[in-house]
Amino acid sequence: MATEREIHLAGIADPLLVDRVHDALDELFERTPAAGEEDRMLFRLAVSEVATNVVEHAAAREPIQVTVQLDADKHGFSAVFTDTADPALIDLKSVTMPGEDAESGRGLAIALATLDELAHESDGGNTWRLRRAHRGD
Repeated sequence: MATEREIHLAGIADPLLVDRVHDALDELFERTPAAGEEDRMLFRLAVSEVATNVVEHAAAREPIQVTVQLDADKHGFSAVFTDTADPALIDLKSVTMPGEDAESGRGLAIALATLDELAHESDGGNTWRLRRAHRGD
């Protein structure tokens, strides 16, 4: 059952998707005025990193379809990204922050550092589950 704070997006994995996700986060945060600013900022950072990764790694001959579900409740924020891309071969337990000279590879490390939960499942595509508990300011 959808809540008034739940927002759904669907489209193809392209740079406009990242912009749409940011707009949807603005809307979600307007609907959750009691959430702390730091919680909002860190959740936005993690969601942005995952959205950007989905778009950047969606190399395929056909457009990759993506759905995004954003939600908030009294305990925290959550996001679920589902795509039709080839399964990402990633072990989240082995993700670390790259050296300061690295030009990429920080996205999942940042998401792991700012979230309480980041999970990836692959079964005919990819599902990314993100959760950040409210801590307040």
